[in-house]
Amino acid sequence: MHRKSHTNNNTKSAKRKLKKIAGQENRFMTNVNHCVSKALVRFAGKHSLLVLEDLTGINDTVCVRKKDRYVRFTWAFAQLRSFIEYKARLHDSYVLAVHPAYTSQQCPTCGFTHKNNRKKQIHTFICEACGYTSNDDRVGALNLRQKGIEYHHGVTTQA
Repeated sequence: MHRKSHTNNNTKSAKRKLKKIAGQENRFMTNVNHCVSKALVRFAGKHSLLVLEDLTGINDTVCVRKKDRYVRFTWAFAQLRSFIEYKARLHDSYVLAVHPAYTSQQCPTCGFTHKNNRKKQIHTFICEACGYTSNDDRVGALNLRQKGIEYHHGVTTQA
């Protein structure tokens, strides 16, 4: 009952099975998004600030290998974000969406930004200026955290 085996068939039964598979996939993704958003908001706790990358239009700008396209383009980023936002409101928390540019290329210690800092193939970040080394996703998360701190500091000093 795999999608690939039914995609080339243009029969009514194949279309029916593809529709069934699509429904199962949608329910699965919705469930995973609910579980992930619930875990994130619970982990953050009440009265917290959650900082997310604004992934609007990401599918228009990213080149993906053909074999990875299905998995990459079917995930519901907007749905996950909306689940996080409404669950955060229930916990008296706030969600800040920031522009994702250079979050994985900027060094969290010295601030040097260059595309060569990030080695995508091996998921490693090595700063060409100061030599700081870490996982590239961790560096992105640290930079998002810093943007959240800067936002919070700006809001609290203006109040």
